[in-house]
Amino acid sequence: MCIRDSGEVLAPLPDGRRRWVHHGSSISHCLEADGPTGTWPVVAAALGGVEVINLSQAGNALLDPYVARTIRDMPADLISLKVGINIVGLAAFRLRTFGAAVHGFLDTIRDGHPDTPLLLMSPVSCPALEETPGPTAMGPDGKFTALGDPADVARGALTLTAVRAELARIVAARQARDPHLHHLDGRELLGPDEVHDLPDGIHPTAAAYRRMGKRFAAHAFADDGPFGYEA
Repeated sequence: MCIRDSGEVLAPLPDGRRRWVHHGSSISHCLEADGPTGTWPVVAAALGGVEVINLSQAGNALLDPYVARTIRDMPADLISLKVGINIVGLAAFRLRTFGAAVHGFLDTIRDGHPDTPLLLMSPVSCPALEETPGPTAMGPDGKFTALGDPADVARGALTLTAVRAELARIVAARQARDPHLHHLDGRELLGPDEVHDLPDGIHPTAAAYRRMGKRFAAHAFADDGPFGYEA
């Protein structure tokens, strides 16, 4: 698509709000939301009084280097990354390569934003992938199912449980030299007692997205939260 204008095209002027850049999967893309203001990042941004730039890519939150470079080069006062569901769902990494990819992704972002508050989030609940590796496929009941072998976890196959543990470990290891790096278990946004709000087994309902946004805001934008002014 080509857009033409006969006059000067100007970028929007800053409005005084902090800019929050977020990257995640379809669960941050929020196709199932009830409208543009119903996505959980927008709900959270409205409650936190910030401007959100949502760089989420449905099915493609795979720690691609070009995404890290894009975030590195963008103006950002706050950054968050929601990592794991696509990686497990596509069986895109093993444990050994996943950890290295996360470190590399964070290193690239830090090249441009060394002191910006950065919140690394793990996946929300998804019963099919909690203990069984991907890849995934859609079953005849319209729900996603995992096709991997649980026995392969011992050899490095990734489940959501393994991903959450590795992300927590990585953040803990880096925090001594990166005090502005934070971690959030995605189950704090949507937990195992709410999987009835995943009609296809992975993607939340519109109501659940709004609930996730409120929970994120309550955590991240609290005065002592990772995006709070007193953090």
